[in-house]
Amino acid sequence: MDRGRQGKRPNKRAVSTRNSGAIVGHETELWAMADALRGSMDAAEYKHVVLGLIFLKYISDAFEERRMALLSEWGEEAAEDRDEYVAENIFWVPPESRWSNLQAEAKQPTIGLTVDQAMAAIERDNPAIKNVLPRDYARPALDKQRLGQLIDMISNVQVGDQDARSKDVLGRVYEYFLSQFASAEGKKGGEFYTPRCVVKLLVEMLEPYRGRVYDPCCGSSGMFVQSIEFIRAHATGNGNSGRAKADISIYGQESNYTTWRLARMNLAIRGIEGQIAHGDSFHNDRHPDLKADFILANPPFNVSDWGGERLADDKRWHYGAPPKGNANFAWVQHMVHHLAPSGVAGFVLANGSMSSSQSGEGKIRERLIEADLVDCMVALPGQLFYSTQIPACLWFLARRRPRLGEVLFIDARKLGRMVDRTHRELGDEDIARIATTYRNWRDGAGPYEDLAGYCKSAPLSEVRRHGHVLTPGRYVGAEPQPDDGEPFDEKMKRLVGELRVQQAEGARLDAAIAQNLKTLGFGGSE
Repeated sequence: MDRGRQGKRPNKRAVSTRNSGAIVGHETELWAMADALRGSMDAAEYKHVVLGLIFLKYISDAFEERRMALLSEWGEEAAEDRDEYVAENIFWVPPESRWSNLQAEAKQPTIGLTVDQAMAAIERDNPAIKNVLPRDYARPALDKQRLGQLIDMISNVQVGDQDARSKDVLGRVYEYFLSQFASAEGKKGGEFYTPRCVVKLLVEMLEPYRGRVYDPCCGSSGMFVQSIEFIRAHATGNGNSGRAKADISIYGQESNYTTWRLARMNLAIRGIEGQIAHGDSFHNDRHPDLKADFILANPPFNVSDWGGERLADDKRWHYGAPPKGNANFAWVQHMVHHLAPSGVAGFVLANGSMSSSQSGEGKIRERLIEADLVDCMVALPGQLFYSTQIPACLWFLARRRPRLGEVLFIDARKLGRMVDRTHRELGDEDIARIATTYRNWRDGAGPYEDLAGYCKSAPLSEVRRHGHVLTPGRYVGAEPQPDDGEPFDEKMKRLVGELRVQQAEGARLDAAIAQNLKTLGFGGSE
């Protein structure tokens, strides 16, 4: 539509603030308020009510931010032009679906119908999220007064503007709510948020510039989003000779239906196309013939009820049948099965996967090592993950490895910083250090040398001596202590002298205690 302007309108999109994943503080506040409004409603039912509204608020925030910019610069006509939003990968929100309209109607008894109509209109005008949004707010069993209060509460938090998107507020709030709802339902189940810094580290180490990228348990699609961001960040060179192009195909699967809907929305919001299937990757593999160039994943840790007894002879278990009571090595072998001939995989697992020998896990790990598939192991710091304190590590597997017969071990447990009382984050400098160490070792991109307490390139013979245990601390050793400049002989004389003084003081105190006991009548020997 001609508005008297020539050429393409300049892109006024704000520059995003870099953020590697610190907790942003809205989650607990929102949860406390939302839970207070739940009343007697079953948690399994209430979560769809809350999460659906948060989805809608996210879409509305992004839309309103763009709309205000268009109004300010170009006027009302531009602000109501759907193409202006689609061009920026922002959903078009029709007038009846705008959050301001819902907020104005929040105290009306028909608010449930208003929300359903808003959801339907958004899906009608945005095919990318067809069948993603819930539409069951008008049902009689849903307390409309509480629904209105929930809308008022969510109105006070920005989840979709530029700043909130840069911090992935939606993903954090969503995953935090899922863990809280799961707890309320009595089946926590290991579903938690993958910290952005961990996702970024995986992506920086694997460098998925082009090819097929797969995540068999994709959650809210964080791995895919970060892969695209990596490509865009490196698209103009940065030492890659301009090879970074948005030339990847995305394949994912998610078993949780609500999470699968978020995954589809998360990609659609960013204009990313992907084949994201709903279903259980073990029992209903929706990409059975896929051979991926890159696999990035954060499977749920130590899942016991994964149905392994029904898959005892599955063709994916090339290195041994995984135990029926723990899915860790089922995930590992599922990913190996889907690797292309030159494919690489990086994924998060519980620390126990590096050393466990229960139920045949040690034998499976041994076979993976002896097949020369294990490229690198990274021990992560504690307190990184959002709703689990289980210590975690990163595995990197590769079909064609430049350094056959060796495994790189990196102990990153001392890296990162505390961002609040209970959560740690890897900063950009930590991520760069780990990724550079790996690339220098793997590709010779720069100088590599073993560093005691941090990294060690170990031959398979050394790994065998350790019983095929892959815990980095066994290989990297202790960090060297700084030399204080005191000669050894002098230091030993000083320390022995201090020991003699302490022993004499200990003997004096023992004698005083014995005398006191004797005075009290307890000093006799029996």
